[in-house]
Amino acid sequence: MTNILVTGGNSQLAKCISDLSVNQTKFNIIYTDYLELDITKHIAVDSFFLNNKIDYCINCAAYTDVDKAESDKVGAINVNETGAKNLTKVCHKYNTTLIHISTDFVFDGKKNVAYKENDSTNPINIYGLSKLKGEQAITEHLDRYFIIRTSWLYSEHGNNFMKTMIRLSNNRSQISVVEDQIGTPTFASDLAAVILEFITSRTNQYGIYHYSNEGVASWYDFAKAIFDEKKCDIELIPITSEAYPTPAKRPHFSVLDKTKIKTSLNIKIPHWRDSLRTAIQNHNEQLS
Repeated sequence: MTNILVTGGNSQLAKCISDLSVNQTKFNIIYTDYLELDITKHIAVDSFFLNNKIDYCINCAAYTDVDKAESDKVGAINVNETGAKNLTKVCHKYNTTLIHISTDFVFDGKKNVAYKENDSTNPINIYGLSKLKGEQAITEHLDRYFIIRTSWLYSEHGNNFMKTMIRLSNNRSQISVVEDQIGTPTFASDLAAVILEFITSRTNQYGIYHYSNEGVASWYDFAKAIFDEKKCDIELIPITSEAYPTPAKRPHFSVLDKTKIKTSLNIKIPHWRDSLRTAIQNHNEQLS
């Protein structure tokens, strides 16, 4: 039996991992949120690992409020850097493999071709900086790790863009959405499946990987696809980032190159439109 710790146990990604593994018998998965395990406290993390033999730690715990992070740098750094550093130390001490979730926001968005794992990082907001510092803490002090950078995560669980658009469409006839930020929506269930594949395959090809669904979209494209799938009669207006100012700057282009992960795990990645259809079906079933 493989013992797996999932931090950030109430996150949408953790819930998707739970959905996929509910009937399996190979894993003993322990889900913790910050009340049960505060990863910013080294003593608490060390004590947990001491009392529970953990083979893999999937770190879904993160400070993800991109705009709030601009005025709460200490909070973002505490979770995204210090938390990752604490997990790194105990994973090294107890011979645990760490699977850490990172972000496309470690890049500045100035490229016009998909980012590869070894491209130069240059975050343009505090959230991206805090996640990069978390990555660096891991790569500098741990050998057995998988860092998975992903983008535009959504699912039927938690709070995300898909659910926000659906909620807004219930009481609005018109919505404006940014069209000049380009990336790829990622269905959290697809990412969860890949995370579990890293474990079941027993691969030792450690390092940084990129994962999103296939295809390219703007936030406007994403919203339009959501409304098309939901058959919503709503006026969607494309706007520029300048017309929708936010405390944190966003990369204008953050498409990720998935060649490495497809080759290493021998997987086929679904197109984002196909996965969106599944996510909306799941959401509809949740409401029925």
